[in-house]
Amino acid sequence: MTAVSVTTDRLRFLRLALTADAVVTGGNGLVYLAFAGPVSGLLGPDAGLLRGIGVFLLVYGAAVGLLATRRTISPAATKAVIALNIIWTLGSVAAVVTGALDFTTIGAIWAIAQALTVAGFAELQIMGLRKARNH
Repeated sequence: MTAVSVTTDRLRFLRLALTADAVVTGGNGLVYLAFAGPVSGLLGPDAGLLRGIGVFLLVYGAAVGLLATRRTISPAATKAVIALNIIWTLGSVAAVVTGALDFTTIGAIWAIAQALTVAGFAELQIMGLRKARNH
């Protein structure tokens, strides 16, 4: 077994966790950007805000996707992704609890579901980083 195949094997889980995050995040961003009006009506926050979030999510998803494609995945960059995912999770919950974004009931449910998904990505990325270090 060569060093390259060992490295590739050790990074497989982390690469998959980052790729899943990138695809879901980018897809969500695309929907917010392309369909801001109807999504605003359904979820509650202003269409302009959703467009801004959409742009952010597209850029963030692309950056996470790029990280996932690197031959060697930077632990520091992965930790930054994990930290941003945790911040997004906490911010989503705070937005629902405080009523800051005027979510509809469906919007509040969506925001919490999204927060749980993003927290799940963070957990998978933590596990992937540990697997990459321990093997």
